[in-house]
Amino acid sequence: MNFQDLHELLRLELLRRIDRGLLTGTRLAQQAGFQQAHISNFLNRKRALSLEGLDRVLASQKLSIEHILPLDLNASASAPAATENSDPIETIPVVSPSAAMDDARILPASIIETIQVSASRLQDNRARPSTKYANWQRFLAIRADAQQSAAMDPLLSPGAIAVLDRHYNSLAPYRAHQPTLYAVRTGAALLLRFVDFDEGRLILRPYSRDFPVQLLPLASHETPADYLVGRVCLIFSEL
Repeated sequence: MNFQDLHELLRLELLRRIDRGLLTGTRLAQQAGFQQAHISNFLNRKRALSLEGLDRVLASQKLSIEHILPLDLNASASAPAATENSDPIETIPVVSPSAAMDDARILPASIIETIQVSASRLQDNRARPSTKYANWQRFLAIRADAQQSAAMDPLLSPGAIAVLDRHYNSLAPYRAHQPTLYAVRTGAALLLRFVDFDEGRLILRPYSRDFPVQLLPLASHETPADYLVGRVCLIFSEL
């Protein structure tokens, strides 16, 4: 994650607020003390803001860097080894999307590779399991393919590993005022998307505006938890 990535995350957050009717370009310009054309060019990727300009926009919207980072991102190439006095390490299996969706317990034959994560980073995650997943193996990971990465760019880089918490199947926001990224069952596919629910439909939102929003209608006997495989709780970008 670099300065340009943070710049883009802020731009996308502002566009989401505008799309939802919570903000207008004119109001943003007034609040941040810019000319409307300056803000319009920023929102349309025609120019960048200076560091001071970014600070002014963040302050005008009562945002911090933590607010526009919806996940715990980790760009480390490898997890540190545990020592006698350090946080213990847990091994997380990386599996196929189908195994993540359908296997209550991950068998050795289903493990593609493993990653190591500090135990405290996993234990700190709050659980909201549905009845279906309450007894399933909780943490596992998948690698994002090219399509997943493109739809969630720049949040997911190609080949990034997403750690799933399969004991979080609720649409209740994990953090206030931040979107929650889920692994969602859509037929035989597993998509990583932000999710809303309205009028009996799941609304699957990509991060990139170049990809369409998808609507997933639910049958009368179904609930959102039937489709929410888990919450993406960690992303490792360079493993």
